[in-house]
Amino acid sequence: MAPVFSKVAARNSAIIASSVGIVYWASIIRLRNRRKKAEIDEVACAYAQKEGKKDKVQIDGRFFKQLQAILKILLPGIFSLEAAYVALIASTLVGRTLCDIWMIHNGTFTLNELKLLFRSRLTKYLYNKYLNGITYYKMSNIDNRISNPDQLLTQDVDKFCNSVTDLYSNISKPLLDIIIFVQRLASDVGVEGPSFMMVYLLIAGLILTRLRRPIGRMTMTEQKLEGELRYVNSRLITNSEEIAFYRGHEREKVTMLQAFQRLVHHLKMSLHFNFTMGFIDNIIARYWATVVGYLLISRPFLGTRKNNLSSSERLESYYKNGRMFVKLAEAIGRLVLAGRELTRLAGFTARITQLMTVLKDLNEGSYVRTMVGDSKDNPVTNVKSKTVLRPGSGVIINQDNIIKFDRVPLITPNGDVLVEEMSFEVKSGMNVLVHGPNGCGKSSLFRVLGELWPLFGGVLIKPSKEKLFYIPQRPYMTLGTLRDQIIYPDCQDDMKRKGVSDLDLEYFLELVQLTYLLEREGDWNSIKDWMDILSGGEKQRIAMARLFYHRPQFAILDECTSAVSVDVEGSMYQYCREVGITLFTVSHRKSLWKHHEFTLFMDGRGAYKFQAMEETTEAFGS
Repeated sequence: MAPVFSKVAARNSAIIASSVGIVYWASIIRLRNRRKKAEIDEVACAYAQKEGKKDKVQIDGRFFKQLQAILKILLPGIFSLEAAYVALIASTLVGRTLCDIWMIHNGTFTLNELKLLFRSRLTKYLYNKYLNGITYYKMSNIDNRISNPDQLLTQDVDKFCNSVTDLYSNISKPLLDIIIFVQRLASDVGVEGPSFMMVYLLIAGLILTRLRRPIGRMTMTEQKLEGELRYVNSRLITNSEEIAFYRGHEREKVTMLQAFQRLVHHLKMSLHFNFTMGFIDNIIARYWATVVGYLLISRPFLGTRKNNLSSSERLESYYKNGRMFVKLAEAIGRLVLAGRELTRLAGFTARITQLMTVLKDLNEGSYVRTMVGDSKDNPVTNVKSKTVLRPGSGVIINQDNIIKFDRVPLITPNGDVLVEEMSFEVKSGMNVLVHGPNGCGKSSLFRVLGELWPLFGGVLIKPSKEKLFYIPQRPYMTLGTLRDQIIYPDCQDDMKRKGVSDLDLEYFLELVQLTYLLEREGDWNSIKDWMDILSGGEKQRIAMARLFYHRPQFAILDECTSAVSVDVEGSMYQYCREVGITLFTVSHRKSLWKHHEFTLFMDGRGAYKFQAMEETTEAFGS
């Protein structure tokens, strides 16, 4: 398309240049003829003229008095025919201005509202897919096709919606304008650009820059809110494993949508201000500029001949054709810019499509990762049984008060075999201490137990996800009140439905010796950045209070009391036994051995040993 536009532009430039040259030389010849005729008339009428001082012609009080006297003749009364035409023209101009205002409101304001509606709908759709189950965890830890979902869910969605609406606006009207104006101007061309237009635009630019100063502050606030929204997304990625174990996706969805709604509210206020500025921009940069432009363009042509037309006919023809040429140039320029916008839209479309494809695959249980891929390309072979293991080929059976691994292989999503087969059984009331060197597979065992990683084979019998609870070494603190930290991922309405009161929560704080937080931080409704406010030990004890609130059948404690004193640790374990919470504990503290009946030792070389605590104590000689 570029060569075609170049040829058309070159041909139009040549036509315009030729027309201007012809008109210019015609003006010069006509001026010379008028001067010669004036000299002849001066000689012929010299006898009738007297020497005297010529009157000055200028715009002053005398001029307005003279004009007023003549206007009384032109408009003899308000009910005259001339007055009726004056009123009709005024009404037409007012109607045109009102139409322009309507077009500004519906063409600019509504266009930005459409962008927000598109972004709101697309964002909510993607969040529903992203926070469906533990899809967010799978995207960050299992599937490796997208490394920055936060960027896609925030910046790319915004740019995509802006690009779509801008492209629609920049293509539809220019195409229609070009078709209409080309037809009208096919037989009559001629336009000249104003010579001093840049001076006017410079002055107008200084005025508009002064008026637009608040936009800078609004932009900073907008970027701050955009940053908060992206921060919420990054928190989900950073803490995806803990949130997945807590099954806190619904709570995180609420937090994300609240941050998004704050941004939408600010953007709507910015749109109203930009709407007002858009009205001023159109008055100064378009309408007044058009008036100045026509004043500058018209002077060279008022005295020229064109197709033997009268002066009024030439002026009317020039006015109409000039405006159409200006609109035609604007339409072509917008269409050229739309081609660049279309290229940018193609990139955004590819990015959003990739995100939607990955979300669809993960929600259907399919993922792609280096060394694993799909079941056909990268299967894992069990050396003992000589069988091919594929992700998702294991069987999970939900049953209360028991956890049983029956020939379950422990394999990472990358295909690394940690333990070829594991078989052991734990019933409620049988606390298990899990220990072994770093990298032996302790955390991997819990990821399989929590259904975060796919099962490559065997049979796993366990309670439902809601009856398992996980506490990591660095517990996750949600955005919200102090109460929210205890009841996470529940909300206050969930807490009331369970029949739990703030007094019960205070009792849980007393069990972990944190009642002083209510006085230090305010009350249950105090909102702070708890990840920074609380110390490591306080966060671990908050997590234990959270465990007491939920009272699951089984709990996984992954070094979650490393920053807690031994006496407080002992009282917490004793309370878990009293309320019937069975514990899987990962810890190197021997002080915890007395709270467990069995041990699971993993040597890091693919072997493991599940035995009673008495046998472990005898083996270690204590």
